[in-house]
Amino acid sequence: MAEEDADRIFHALADGTRRDIIARVIRHAESVSALARHYPMSFAAVQKHVAVLERASLVTKERRGREQIVHADMAVLRRTARLLGAYEEIWRERVARIDRLLAED
Repeated sequence: MAEEDADRIFHALADGTRRDIIARVIRHAESVSALARHYPMSFAAVQKHVAVLERASLVTKERRGREQIVHADMAVLRRTARLLGAYEEIWRERVARIDRLLAED
């Protein structure tokens, strides 16, 4: 994954509302208007959150009549999970090294 792609993804996931939108559209696609009903903010604010997710390629939008249906991009989410897993492995190795050093004392 390119560094700037990772930056956009981590920026998008840094916000709780956007993480919640991702969780919702992973379960099933929803229109932006349906998503907006879940949050104590304006429709326009939810649209902006969806736009950030779309720029990060975490979601796609499909026009159905007057509505825009938001879908999770599972391929990008899987790549993101693998990247996070790689970071987790780095930290697990570091913690194991510290444990070994402490055990030597």
